[in-house]
Amino acid sequence: MAYEKRKVILTVAQTGNFQGKAQNPNLPEQPDEIIASAYDCYNAGASIVHVHARNKEGKSCNDGEIFAEINSGIRAKCGTHGIIIQNSSAPATRENAETDDGLGVLDMKDPNCWPEMCSLDCSLMTTTWGDLEFIYMWTRKWLVKTAQRIKDMGIKAEIEVFDPTAVEDVFKYLYPAGVLDDPVSLTLVMGMDKVSQGAISCTQQNIDYMYNLCLSCAAAAGVKKPIDVTTMAIGAQQLHGTVYGMLRGTGIRTGMEDNINYSYHNPAKSNAQLVERIVRIIHELDMEVATPDEARDILGIARLKDTAHVRGNI
Repeated sequence: MAYEKRKVILTVAQTGNFQGKAQNPNLPEQPDEIIASAYDCYNAGASIVHVHARNKEGKSCNDGEIFAEINSGIRAKCGTHGIIIQNSSAPATRENAETDDGLGVLDMKDPNCWPEMCSLDCSLMTTTWGDLEFIYMWTRKWLVKTAQRIKDMGIKAEIEVFDPTAVEDVFKYLYPAGVLDDPVSLTLVMGMDKVSQGAISCTQQNIDYMYNLCLSCAAAAGVKKPIDVTTMAIGAQQLHGTVYGMLRGTGIRTGMEDNINYSYHNPAKSNAQLVERIVRIIHELDMEVATPDEARDILGIARLKDTAHVRGNI
């Protein structure tokens, strides 16, 4: 019987809403930088690129047209069947930010610019960043409504869970509401407790607990297909936290959104540098990185040419 190596979905999160060039001048902010970085990460082996947008001043924003510029640029560089584009729906980091602000990413006029995936954060949290404090009201009612909107656009929701209650909410409220397509895609956000009240810390025990909870809740909900889980970890815990999650059976997320450093006090030269390291680790562990098309098959994402009629009619 032939031995088949496990395919690991590798996501790169390049920019984020918080850190900027002041913390690491190599972090991409403007569309041309984000596009070039995504292309380098694609060539380095990334399956998915998680995209945030910035305005001309480098501040995080939710401008759908800036997302459209980034998405179209990435597709032009990588090809229609190149790296999977996953846009963030998190509200921008600014004073008086509201939960609905993040939905600007769904307001792109041209369906050809829409992402294949869109994040959906599923926790009630308070985040402090400098002098700013945000209370994210991702309520059950809001989540069901937004997940339905994402589904109606022919986009795959990437569910981000920051704590155990969010995992339970996904399978007790969102999945039974019929707003999530199989296989359900979840990302375990580990270590946001440094800035977010209500987020779980990053330890091996907590990763075990969150991953096992995903599996047990999915089984209890009668999920038809195996769920897909990715581990991300914040700051200095990024490397060992994500690799441990991968060893448990999850995908892995890297990139300067989650950690601006390559190692302690050693700033990352690029997002591609972080991707290249994870690719090396995956290969050393006798596994393979899923190509974008292999990741599409695992996640149940149709090819763009197969969904154009859906997108064009929204």
